[in-house]
Amino acid sequence: MNVNELETPSILIDLDIMSRNIAAMQERCDALGLAFRPHIKTHKIPAIARLQLAAGAAGIACQKVSEAEIFAADGFDDIQIPYNIIGEKKTARLMDLAIYNRISVSADSQTTVDGLSAAAKKAGVPLRVLVELESDQHRAGAPVARAVALAEAIAGDENLHFAGLLIYPSDASIRPTLLEAIALIDEKGIGIDVISGGGTGAALHAHEVPELTELRVGTYVFNDWTTVKRGWNTLENCAMTVMTTVVSRPTEDRAILDSGSKTLSGDSYEGEYGYIIEYPDARIYRLNEEHGYVDLSACANRPKVGEIVHVIPVHTCVVTNLHERLYGVRGGEIEVEWPVAARGKVW
Repeated sequence: MNVNELETPSILIDLDIMSRNIAAMQERCDALGLAFRPHIKTHKIPAIARLQLAAGAAGIACQKVSEAEIFAADGFDDIQIPYNIIGEKKTARLMDLAIYNRISVSADSQTTVDGLSAAAKKAGVPLRVLVELESDQHRAGAPVARAVALAEAIAGDENLHFAGLLIYPSDASIRPTLLEAIALIDEKGIGIDVISGGGTGAALHAHEVPELTELRVGTYVFNDWTTVKRGWNTLENCAMTVMTTVVSRPTEDRAILDSGSKTLSGDSYEGEYGYIIEYPDARIYRLNEEHGYVDLSACANRPKVGEIVHVIPVHTCVVTNLHERLYGVRGGEIEVEWPVAARGKVW
């Protein structure tokens, strides 16, 4: 089937670019002696994760228990969930996975640890737990003193195994904090199995944090406009594009696409909602649910109504989750159609 036979909007994945991205990240991790654990939240598709494992990945990372359930059901048995799993319903499902698979999770509070311990005790299966350190991003994560206390609590809990430390993003700026935590945990006589880093941008600086033992990266598999704008990659390595149609030209300087926030997501970067490959001087400056607003004032050539264009989205992970399927394309032909198996799995 030719790609032009698809309806718009449709999400296209250039298979050659994706394969190149998978190989490049695996080669970087291999060169640094790091285990690589691709984060599947970017694609949510078991078939793509199998390509990542075939290239040399040691296991996968999932962001939520529901994602992990989809991948475990498809045969993936080494899964890290770098997230605080809270509540008896979620921890019970987590332990159902841990009975038959190598599962690890993260924690940054005693409340989380207590819940994991209770669930592990009830299931009769020990659970691997990493402590997440606070980073410059100031998202989840514990400061050093609390992280050390949590490591002690986990190591002393007969239902849990202290698996190590987790950081995101693993930029070089966190290294002093990491070294302090490692030293204090070592003083307690507690072993550290894993120091898990993450982040597509941080992967470029992984050599500056030699304490890392593994890396979790997701966006790299497709890349997006954010990775380009931040200098983490180039347009030539963006595998995902949104094939969209110009449905209106209300004025000389404005075009409307059939791709709005339900297609491109509401994420923007410096006021832009994507990059139009055919019209690099155009600017997608606003989205409604089904309409993308394009400023053409800087363009020498301008699209006509009915013209098909291709947009590199700002945030590929969110775009994947908005769509039922992705199309793998090579040379203008559709070679594979992937259902997004873990679409909407956010609990």
